[in-house]
Amino acid sequence: MLIGELAEAVGVTSQTVRFYERKGLLPDAERGANGYRVYDDSTLTRLRFINVAQAAGLTLSEIRSIIDLRDDGTVPCAHVATLIDTKLADVRTRIRHLAALQAELEAIREHSHLLDPADCTDNDICHILSSAPKDH
Repeated sequence: MLIGELAEAVGVTSQTVRFYERKGLLPDAERGANGYRVYDDSTLTRLRFINVAQAAGLTLSEIRSIIDLRDDGTVPCAHVATLIDTKLADVRTRIRHLAALQAELEAIREHSHLLDPADCTDNDICHILSSAPKDH
């Protein structure tokens, strides 16, 4: 299949396919007599894998490490499980930080309802933030 067909089959652009080739995530395509890139089903499989891995939050570097293991003949399952565990721990940490930020913003918003814009001075810049409750 040609690059446009490959890209369309996975829902990416031709530029994305070329980018993955440059980064070594996809093997260099064979070239037809006309010079066009020609891809086989193994490239389609790999491109779909990259899409799924990115949707799971893995970086291109992490995806490359999985592909390298597979290309070296090693089953990458243990490595993938470790990456997923690390990613999940990071997500949980971000969720805690976002929940704390949400609580802080809600407190500031509630406090802002008690303020009169006429009381805001040039020294405050904005008294909603200058007089916000300090919970941190």
